[in-house]
Amino acid sequence: MPRLLRRSFLLTALPFAAAALPPPAAAQGQAAPGADWPARTVRIIAPFPPGGAADLLSRVLAEELTAPLRQSVVVENRTGAGGSVGTEAAVRSAPDGYTLLMASTGTHAINPALYQLSYDPVRDTTPVALVATVPSVLVVHPAVPAANLAELVALARSRPGQMSYGSGGTGSAQHLFMELLKQMAGVDIQHIPYRGTGPSMVDTVGGRLQMMFDTIPTALPHIRDGRVRAVAVTTARRHSALPDVPPAAESGVPGYEGVGWYGVAVPTGTPPAVVARLHRELAALLARPEVRAKLTAQGVDPEPGTPAEFAALIERDRTRWSRVVREGGIRVE
Repeated sequence: MPRLLRRSFLLTALPFAAAALPPPAAAQGQAAPGADWPARTVRIIAPFPPGGAADLLSRVLAEELTAPLRQSVVVENRTGAGGSVGTEAAVRSAPDGYTLLMASTGTHAINPALYQLSYDPVRDTTPVALVATVPSVLVVHPAVPAANLAELVALARSRPGQMSYGSGGTGSAQHLFMELLKQMAGVDIQHIPYRGTGPSMVDTVGGRLQMMFDTIPTALPHIRDGRVRAVAVTTARRHSALPDVPPAAESGVPGYEGVGWYGVAVPTGTPPAVVARLHRELAALLARPEVRAKLTAQGVDPEPGTPAEFAALIERDRTRWSRVVREGGIRVE
């Protein structure tokens, strides 16, 4: 065959030959993205300091996930700006399943209303599973003449701006729980922010503050010793740790509920196979009695849920707390 004719034939035949070849993945039996996950160490970013609920939950999950994943799972505390620093570190990570985030009410529902964020936690993360809720309780100093929430609300109305409450800082969950109560009950109570709920509780016990919200596990020793008096829990129903204390919704503020939560999220774009595997493993370990007992002993209530349920919770709370921040004129200095 003449050289020119042979070259023309080859150029004409090449597109047909290429079309006849199978796709590379199919030809080589390549697995779907994430099918071989995990092949190395997985990290959980806890965006709050060691010792808190986010850190505790992260370390329990890291310990319990190591065996089923057959890889090391480590916890990295990245703190600052109410959890925003660690959350940003997570959303900027590669969406490959090797970086998980211990998301919270603060990181996903409160911070977007308080901070000028360079990311959107809802857009830039994918919910995997709700893990636990952390109930709170409203306590008062024993000298406050109110035996229940209805009496406390009546007292605050009679003394507008004269009573004070403490919190772990502006924009903290305990701060917003009280702001929601103030807005729903129509009372004026002065906010005194502290660097953590510990110092706030010290001043409540000492009588320098009249009241505060705190998580049930943290407040329980003070309640049992009579240093403060519990007047309402933030849950929709009575809590097993304080069965004699009614919910706020039953004792003066109908419709009130304020519960902190924690769950696992991953950067948006993480392969669906990884998200599904993670959810299965988390659901399995949260169903185990010994894991549930370990969490309950630390004062958190295990609350496994599907990714869709977790996403709905985030959206509901984001709407609620954004409104509280806006109507309360709350700003982080």
